[in-house]
Amino acid sequence: MQNLLEELKSTLEIDDRLVIDGKLNKNKIVEMALALDEELLTLLLKNDTIKKHFFKEVSGTLIFDKIEFQRFVSNKQFLPDSYTAFKNKIGLTANGEYLTESKEVVLAWPYKDCVLEGGQTKEDQKRKEIFWNATLAPDEIDRLLDPKVLTNFKKYDKDGEHEAKSISINDNLIIKGNNLLTGESLKKKYSGKVNLIYLDPPYNTGSDGFGYNDNFNHSTLLTFLRSRLEVARDLLTPAGSIWVSVDDNEAHYVKILLDEIFGRDKFVASIVWQKRYSRENREAIGDVHEYILVYSKQPETFKTQRNLVAITEKQRKVYRNRNDDPKGPWRSIPMTAQGHRKNQMYPIKAPGGVVHYPPEGRCWSTTEENFLQLKEEGRIYFGKDNNSTPNIIKYLSEVPGVVPWSWWPSEEVGHTDEAKKEIHALFGKTKAFSTPKPERLIERIIHIGSNEGDLVLDFFAGSGTTAAVAHKMNRRYIICEQMDYVEKLAVERLKKVIGQKTPVSKKEKAVQTELQVAEENGEYYKFEFDKGGISEEVEWQGGGSFIYAELKQSNATFVEQIETAKDSATLWKIWEQMQETGFISFRIQPKTINAEKSSFEELNLEEQKQFLTELLDKNQLYVNYSEIDDETYQVSEEEKKLNHQFYKLK
Repeated sequence: MQNLLEELKSTLEIDDRLVIDGKLNKNKIVEMALALDEELLTLLLKNDTIKKHFFKEVSGTLIFDKIEFQRFVSNKQFLPDSYTAFKNKIGLTANGEYLTESKEVVLAWPYKDCVLEGGQTKEDQKRKEIFWNATLAPDEIDRLLDPKVLTNFKKYDKDGEHEAKSISINDNLIIKGNNLLTGESLKKKYSGKVNLIYLDPPYNTGSDGFGYNDNFNHSTLLTFLRSRLEVARDLLTPAGSIWVSVDDNEAHYVKILLDEIFGRDKFVASIVWQKRYSRENREAIGDVHEYILVYSKQPETFKTQRNLVAITEKQRKVYRNRNDDPKGPWRSIPMTAQGHRKNQMYPIKAPGGVVHYPPEGRCWSTTEENFLQLKEEGRIYFGKDNNSTPNIIKYLSEVPGVVPWSWWPSEEVGHTDEAKKEIHALFGKTKAFSTPKPERLIERIIHIGSNEGDLVLDFFAGSGTTAAVAHKMNRRYIICEQMDYVEKLAVERLKKVIGQKTPVSKKEKAVQTELQVAEENGEYYKFEFDKGGISEEVEWQGGGSFIYAELKQSNATFVEQIETAKDSATLWKIWEQMQETGFISFRIQPKTINAEKSSFEELNLEEQKQFLTELLDKNQLYVNYSEIDDETYQVSEEEKKLNHQFYKLK
C-alpha cells in the first residue's frame, strides 16, 4: 500500500495540471480520472505498479477501473489536506493568478470549487457546514441538484386551509426546504420567468439573531452565496432585476461576486438604506446603514421599464404657486441642455426686451417651434423681472414620480425598529430578526422593479415580509425557507394578509357595528385581515391565496436525527435504521462497521456524528423527481399528480 501511495504521488506530480500551489489537488485528479482524460491515463499506464492495480484486461483490452482509482485517491492517507483548487487565502484572481500577477479582477477564496448544502433547519443549530462535493464527482453533483419531489401540499385562502387539488403557474408558493435545492427545482419551469428577486442572506456577523447559521467563516459564506446567486441569475427574465441586502461585513466581497456571476456591466446601483435613525454613543462611528446591491441582465432595458417613485413631501415643497396659477403649484426648469444642435440655437426675446442666446457649449432644450407653443400656453417663465433667462414651467400635477436615488432615508422607507413593531404586531412577543426589513422598504423595491401580475422570488423568506408585500401589491410570488419556523411565521403572516372569516353572534352584531359584519346563509361573520405595514397605503382589503409545500426528505431526515442525537446509543440506533431504509455511500461496507462497534464507541459524540454523516450518500438527501415512482419513497398518487402538474407548468 505504501509503495503504491508513493508511486502514484510521484507519477501524478509529473502532470502540471494536477499541482496547485505546489501540492497535488485531489479534486482535480478525481475529476480528470472520471472524465477519462487521455493524458492522465497515458501517464498512469507508464508505471507498471499503477497499471497492474488500476487497469484490468478484458478480451485483450486494458480497461481503467475509475471507481477503484477514485476510492483509492479519496482515502485519507492520500493527500489528506487537499480537496479544493483554491489557495488557503481570499483575494482577487484572474485565470488562477492573484491580482498582483494579472489585470482582471475575479474573487477567489478557499473552497470556491465546492457546493455548500447549507442544510440547517433549526434556529439554535450552529452546525458545521459540509461541502458536499469534497468527494463527489461532477456527474454526481448533477444528481444532487436534480429537481426534487414536493410533498405536504396545502392551499390557503380566506376560507382557511384546504387540501391542494391542483397547482398552476399563477399560484403563489411557499416552499419549505433547502433553498439551493429548491432553486434548482424551480429552474425546470421558472427559468427566465422571474421578474424580481430579493435576497436577504446571512450577514456573517457571528452574533446575528437571524435563523440561519450566521457565523459562517468568510470562505463558507461566499461559497454558500455563489451557488444561490447562480440559480437566481438563471431564473431572472432578461430585463429582470436582483436586489441583495448586505452590510459592511461582506458588502464589498459580495459586490465582486455579483460582478463575476452577472457581469460587471450588469450592475445597476448600490443603494444605501438608513436602517437606524437614533444615535448611539457606544460606537466609534455609528452604524446606521445597509446596502442593497442591484443587478439586471439587461440594465438598459431595466432602465426603460423600471417604475418611478412617488415624490416626497420635501420634494413637493419645491413646487410653489407664486402667481396663483389655476393649474396649481409649479417650479421652473432651466431651458438649456448640453450640446450644439443647430435647430436649438435660436435667439429668445424676453417680454422685458432682453434677447437671450444659449450659453457657450450649450443649446436650448427644445426646438423653436416647441418653444413658441410653450410660450403661447404660458409655460415659459422669465423671472420676476420678465428679463431673466427662460425657464420651462413644470406643474406638480404633471409629475408622475421621480427617478429613484441610491440614498433611501428611514423617513421614506422605514427602519429596523419599524420592522420589529410590524412583526410584534402580527405575532406578539417573539424573537425578532436582528435586521428585519420594514414593509415600506420592500414595497419600494417591488414597486421599482415590477408591475402587477409579475413574479417575485425570495430565497431567504424569514418572517415572510417579501411575500406579504408582494401579495398586497398584487404580484405573484415564490418564497423559500428551510427553517422550521416557516409555518409559524411566513405561513401565518400570509394567512393574516389574506384574512379570515370569524363567526359573530347576533348580540355582537347589534353592539359592535364597526366589525364590518356580513351575513352568509343566515350566519354572521366578520372578515379580518392585516391592516399593518403598507396596507393603508395600497388600500389592501384582504383576499387571494397561496400554496404551501415541502421538499420530500430522504437521507436529510437521517442528517437531522444525527445532529440532534444526545448520546452514542441513539446514534448507533440511527445507524441501524440507516442500513434498513437509508442510502449509504457505495464505498461503505456496513458489515465492517458493525463488526467494529467498539471502535465507533471510542470516538467522542461529535466524531461519531461526523462519521455517520459521511456514510450517507449525499445525492440522496431529498427525493429526486426522476425517482417519484420508486415505491421506496412512498409518494402518494395525489402527490404524484401535483408534482407532475408543478413540473409541467405552462
